[in-house]
Amino acid sequence: MQTPIYLYTRFERFWHWSQASLIIALLFTGFAIHGSHQLIDFKTAVEVHEVAAWLLITLWVFAIFWHFTTGQWKHYIPTHKNLVAMARYYAYGMFVKQPHPYHKTPDRKHNPLQRVAYLLVKLVINPLIWLSGLVYLFWGSTSKWLPLTLDEVAFLHSLGAFMMLCFLFLHMYLATVGHTPLAHIKTMITGWEAPHTDEAPGVEPEDEAPPVPEKL
Repeated sequence: MQTPIYLYTRFERFWHWSQASLIIALLFTGFAIHGSHQLIDFKTAVEVHEVAAWLLITLWVFAIFWHFTTGQWKHYIPTHKNLVAMARYYAYGMFVKQPHPYHKTPDRKHNPLQRVAYLLVKLVINPLIWLSGLVYLFWGSTSKWLPLTLDEVAFLHSLGAFMMLCFLFLHMYLATVGHTPLAHIKTMITGWEAPHTDEAPGVEPEDEAPPVPEKL
């Protein structure tokens, strides 16, 4: 009988859920600031938005430090192996109950499409939101050397926010397509993933990344 795999460390789970909560708070208050809803008044929305932004920036700084000091950054290196198989699975296979073509291990936690998506978030969406938000917040100082108008900075910040919103919706949807609808969510809560026996035929094993610490 196969045993469960300890996949996500305590810090990863804390980072994941804290980041998700702060991003949702920022999106909610951001839409209120834009006047998209009146569920919270403008002044409170601005105050909560700024506090949540600083907390998220702090969390990102610690996460970047953690990724590089533990070697966890290796999980985000793009790979072409199994990429087509994963795209075919998400486009068609999962709707007809085909077996998942990728099986996670502590040394390779993300499938090829996840790696591309997460790398896009870390290298494009996060920096866009981070930099545009800081420029907007400190516009009195940054406007002297930046060749952009305040409206353009606000547009870039909103663009990053909508990109993050799209990623969030896609991430939430794909979190429900495990072998049970709550399997991936349960794994991110407990850290343990149940074993899989439905190996997809014809998929080559992926090169494993160098081992990284597990229980941190």
